[in-house]
Amino acid sequence: MKAFFEEFKNFAMRGNVMDMAVGVVLGAAFGKIVSSLVSNIIMPPLGVLLGGIDFSDFFLCLKSGVHPASLAEAQAQGIPVIAYGLFLNTIIEFLIIAFAIFLVIKQINRLFPKPAAAPVPRLCPFCKQPVAEDATRCPHCTSEIGTQRG
Repeated sequence: MKAFFEEFKNFAMRGNVMDMAVGVVLGAAFGKIVSSLVSNIIMPPLGVLLGGIDFSDFFLCLKSGVHPASLAEAQAQGIPVIAYGLFLNTIIEFLIIAFAIFLVIKQINRLFPKPAAAPVPRLCPFCKQPVAEDATRCPHCTSEIGTQRG
């Protein structure tokens, strides 16, 4: 049992696991910021442009004969609803997060350019094994190769 906990400790303290944990915490905080951006900054002007519509209050009541005035009222009464307005807000939040991540990754890729392609190694014309550029004999098959490229 002691070996199991030692193995778990080694796993949990690896750099990648700790980096991932920090990323999850920062991602959760970023999600809250984006959620606030959507519900408090983006959706109100969009609602005004569309005639004073509040997307977060769009819902379909699943109980026949009952017509609550708002989503909050339906939820307070325990009436089953499909809250598609909140779903629309969540989709917009997702698109904003995806766009922000795209921009961050694009900038990271710009800072760290792709490494140059590895040079094509010189191959022995007989055994097709890699050979040093200045070699005159193949170390694998001992054939004389001179200065020709394979």
